[in-house]
Amino acid sequence: MAIQWFPGHMNLTRKAIAERIKDIDVVIEVLDARLPGSSANPLLADMTGHKPTVKILNKQDMADPARTAAWLSHYNAQPGTRAVALQASSAAAVAPLAAACHALAPGRGGLAKPMRVLICGVPNVGKSTLINALTNKRHAKTGDEAGITKLEQRITLADDFYLWDTPGLLWPRIIVAKSGYNLAASGAIGRNAYDEELVALELLDYLRQNYAPLLEARFKFAGVAQMKDEEVLEAVGRQRGALLGKGKINTQKAAEIVIGEFRQATLGRITLETPEEFAQWLAVGQQLDAERLAKKEARAQSRGKGSGTRD
Repeated sequence: MAIQWFPGHMNLTRKAIAERIKDIDVVIEVLDARLPGSSANPLLADMTGHKPTVKILNKQDMADPARTAAWLSHYNAQPGTRAVALQASSAAAVAPLAAACHALAPGRGGLAKPMRVLICGVPNVGKSTLINALTNKRHAKTGDEAGITKLEQRITLADDFYLWDTPGLLWPRIIVAKSGYNLAASGAIGRNAYDEELVALELLDYLRQNYAPLLEARFKFAGVAQMKDEEVLEAVGRQRGALLGKGKINTQKAAEIVIGEFRQATLGRITLETPEEFAQWLAVGQQLDAERLAKKEARAQSRGKGSGTRD
C-alpha cells in the first residue's frame, strides 16, 4: 500500500517557495537524521537545486551514529552542499549555521547585501525548533504533529541576515514505497493518511533485521530475528498488556506502542536507511513509476484512437 499525503496548504507552500527562491542566497533543508533519504524532498531539490544548501540532519541524538556519519559523507560529497548533524533544540549546536551560510555565499553580508536564507523540510522534522534556537525566541509553534506551521514568515536573525520559515512540504506522489512508511513512522505524515498496523509491521520488519538486540532489550523477549513481523507485534502487545477478551492481542494498540517507542527513541538510537539502501529503493521506485506512466500514456492513446472517426 502506497502512502500519500499532500493537503491543500502544501500546494500553496510549493508555489510560495517557487516564487521566494528567486531572491534566496542559501537554502537550509532540515532532514530527519533517522531517515535522511526519505525526508529529503525531491520537489524541493527540483525547485532549489541551483542554490547552495545546508542539509541539517536533525534529531541526531535519536539516530544511529555510524549511519549518521555515512549520510554526512554522502551529502557533503555533493557540490554546493554542506551537511551537519545536530539537535535543533540546542542553541549552541545551531549557532555555527550562520557561518556555514556565509561560507556557501561569501558575497552576501552587510546592509547592502543581506544574507537571505530559506528554511524548509518535510512536516514535523524540527524546522520551528531550529528557528527558535537560532533566535533564542519563540517565533514558531512546535509540537509532535505534522502540519503545525501553515504560513510563511520572515524572521530577522541579524540586521543583515533574514530567515524565511516555510510550512512542512511533502511531494504530490511518493514513488519510494519504503519512504512513505518511514515518513509515517517518524510523524511526518498526517495520521489519517495511513494504517498504523501496516506502518508498525514495516517498521518491525526493518528493526527485526537490523536492530534485533534493541527490540529484545526493550520488550524483554528473545529470538526476534527469527520471528515473523506479525509475531513480533503480537509479542509486544502481550508484553505490554495490550489485550482484548480471551487473551486476544489488541494489535492496533501494539502498533501504537511500537511507533511511539520509535518516535521517542526509547528503543535506542536507530536509523531506518543507509545511503546505499535508499539508492536501491529509489531506483526501484523510479522504474515502477516509469512503467506506471507508460501504461497511463498507452491507455490515453488507445482511448484517442477509439474515439476517432472514419472518413
